[in-house]
Amino acid sequence: MKIMLMLLFLSIYPSNQTDDISLTFQGEKVNVINRSEYALPPFDKSMINQKKYNQLIESLETEIYKEPINASFDKNGSLISEQMGYALNREKFREVFYTKFYKNGATSMEIPIKTLYPKVDSELLASISTKRISLYITYFNSRNKERTHNIFLASEAINNFVVFPGETFSFNNVVGKRTIEKGYLSAPIIVKGELAEGVGGGICQVSSTLFNAVDKAGVKIIERYSHSRRVPYVPPNRDATVSWYGPDFTFQNRHTQPLLIRSKVVGGQLIIVILSSDTFEHYKREVPSAPHELPKEIHTSGDNF
Repeated sequence: MKIMLMLLFLSIYPSNQTDDISLTFQGEKVNVINRSEYALPPFDKSMINQKKYNQLIESLETEIYKEPINASFDKNGSLISEQMGYALNREKFREVFYTKFYKNGATSMEIPIKTLYPKVDSELLASISTKRISLYITYFNSRNKERTHNIFLASEAINNFVVFPGETFSFNNVVGKRTIEKGYLSAPIIVKGELAEGVGGGICQVSSTLFNAVDKAGVKIIERYSHSRRVPYVPPNRDATVSWYGPDFTFQNRHTQPLLIRSKVVGGQLIIVILSSDTFEHYKREVPSAPHELPKEIHTSGDNF
């Protein structure tokens, strides 16, 4: 009697579990697709609803994407190996999903991925860190904690960056937007010739130091603008002002070898070194050194530029 009642219940309330497609990634179930939910009315399961399918693809791409990580040097100069990334293989997924969809019964499929290779691997990084092409140092008042913090963040952002032959480097693109969410603090900046408080104050010392370092290395300067008033951390007309919604500093590597940017903060010094391989050849370009004396303090908001 109990068996007959159970069979009657199942006939009235049919289970959809046999119509499921389980999606797994690296052995773990990440989603379950019911064929009826992806069928395009009124065609039942003979045609897939493309809008729902595209939504599924976008969701999976976001969920499983892993960005590749370039090889780099840590603060002690030790080489950190690169890491592979991966992304959804759209073509392979479509092929397998459609095959599974038009079959009957519960089934599963492993989400196919494609490997994303980092732009800079350990072998390349080791080969372009053997010869120092140029060095430039600027000085700042490390007692101004906010400005020092901003200089450190921007220095870290450009550190270990590789500029390949013919490639154009953009300071704004590499460093990104200077926001409170990214850790930047309010510090003195120059606005229309006047000193003011702004998030990311001190960033222009990093772009200016970089300008002198790469100019010394013989790159092609594409875009550079000077501040509207004199800045004391570099010689006259040797600065490079940057702003997220305004000026950028860009240059092109016109050499046949990649250039490696190494940037670090030591006490009140910002040190930027440009490195390359032993086969790198270039003419030596003379660039005036930065003044060693610290800028005068502005009592209301910290040290000057």
